[in-house]
Amino acid sequence: MNRYDGVDLRLNVPHSARMYDYYLGGFTNFAADREAAGHALAAAPWLRGAARANRSFMHRSTRALAEAGIEQFLDIGTGIPTSPNLHEVAQGIQPRARVVYADNDPIVLSHAQALLTGTPEGRTAYVEADVTDPERLLAAPGLRETIDLARPVALSLNALLHFVPDAHGAYAIVEHFKSVLAPGSALVMSHVTPDFAPEDVARVVRIYEAAGTAAQARTYEEFTRFFDGWTLLPPGVVPSPEWRPAPGDPQVTAAEAAVYAGVALAL
Repeated sequence: MNRYDGVDLRLNVPHSARMYDYYLGGFTNFAADREAAGHALAAAPWLRGAARANRSFMHRSTRALAEAGIEQFLDIGTGIPTSPNLHEVAQGIQPRARVVYADNDPIVLSHAQALLTGTPEGRTAYVEADVTDPERLLAAPGLRETIDLARPVALSLNALLHFVPDAHGAYAIVEHFKSVLAPGSALVMSHVTPDFAPEDVARVVRIYEAAGTAAQARTYEEFTRFFDGWTLLPPGVVPSPEWRPAPGDPQVTAAEAAVYAGVALAL
């Protein structure tokens, strides 16, 4: 059994967070992750660009919400720390911002200290929890001590829900989170879609499933449904590179990203 600081890292089993780290050119991944990621890249060589485009969307959406005055952020499915992390972006604009990260990968826990160094005025916390158990996640002491759910919160579910198939209650999970967030809160999401490269995406889904990770790509209509009852910010649901692009962003086409993104407010 592979262990680090007493945490079972299951290094012999591919994990989506470590595969994503590999796509981004990171080093916190292992042979099983690289092997599975290699199969995925062989089927869809654009995955590296898609990962970079998704990361850029996280930066832009966080910046936009912090500039709009939101000071609390809950990032579920955090993944391996890659600077600038969400709290660095948010606290760069709102030094008092409070940020909670949540993930169920033990290796993210082993690197959590990198996520906890923020501004003196702000606060950051990490909780080990799974998006499929929203009640337990929201009740986690580290979350409740850091975030006041009676005030607006930006909830980030980036590149996460395509790992929660309909059979696992993806829509009910998101509705539960939405139901406990205060008016003025935001829902930030990105999600793999088959709409631009259906054959490539179908092959990638099969590769993830063969590696033991459930996956489901969703169409524009299926993804947009997650925002029901909330007000989408311009430009609405669009391919991730097209959500308020900024100079210096990776040059990735909609087909190469194969990901929709959107941000909505509870008014």
